[in-house]
Amino acid sequence: MARRTPDHEYEERHIEKKEDKSNVAATFIKYFAYVLIFFGFLWFLVNYVFPMF
Repeated sequence: MARRTPDHEYEERHIEKKEDKSNVAATFIKYFAYVLIFFGFLWFLVNYVFPMF
């Protein structure tokens, strides 16, 4: 919505940030699981596969 004053013309904006806490928590758990699986796979390689060589 634009307002007009004698010297300036400016626009007011109202921005609402919508953030669902349960969605944020679910995303955190998902990526934490990805990281945990990745490090578990690296641990498996280091302890069982690399000593074979």
